[in-house]
Amino acid sequence: MARPIQIVPSVLPADFSKLGDEVAALEAAGVDLIQWDVMDGQFVPHLTFGPDVIAAAREHCTVPFEAHLMVYTPDVMAKQYIDAGCARLIVHAEACTHLHRTLGNINELGATAAVALNPSTPASTIAHVLDLVDLVLVMTVNPGFGGQAYISTMEPKITEVRRMIDDAGRSDAIDLEVDGGIGPATIAGATAAGANLLIAGSALYRDPEGLEHAVSDLRSRAEAARAAT
Repeated sequence: MARPIQIVPSVLPADFSKLGDEVAALEAAGVDLIQWDVMDGQFVPHLTFGPDVIAAAREHCTVPFEAHLMVYTPDVMAKQYIDAGCARLIVHAEACTHLHRTLGNINELGATAAVALNPSTPASTIAHVLDLVDLVLVMTVNPGFGGQAYISTMEPKITEVRRMIDDAGRSDAIDLEVDGGIGPATIAGATAAGANLLIAGSALYRDPEGLEHAVSDLRSRAEAARAAT
């Protein structure tokens, strides 16, 4: 059975001065979970959310949190982000010298582990760690900045990862997430390629009809694209 469609906001476009209110508003708008883009200023250029910031926001909503660790030292940081309330940690294959060990460590700490692939990283990189993850993230932009244009040439890669998951017998256990440039014009292509978790940032916040309309519209478009495949 196909994993359910989920709409997941990135908090990057939110007002950082009132993150508690922002995550509460996202939950009220009907999102399925919330992703925190954690950047270390080294793996990607910017610095963003420390664990204390996420912990402070955690009490303001009940939907799950996941941390997308765009960092070079995920093993050092993992426990802090789990303690801050993140149920899933996503690490980059490119940042982990011993990816298998890093994913196993996250699982042992009590969170679920996930792995992300930059646009230039081949899908085959994660073929031998699918037993350790509950999600694979295919980046449809290069990480580090919000508001970038969707790279449509990643769609065959999304399909390849979906096939890998299916061939591994993990279709019921692993979600396939895409992140980067997801909005009304691009969500159908990503979903048709095989994704079921869709990260949206700028598209949610710039909808003139508000967050609730944006979430509902993206969900409807994704479900229609899935039904048509």
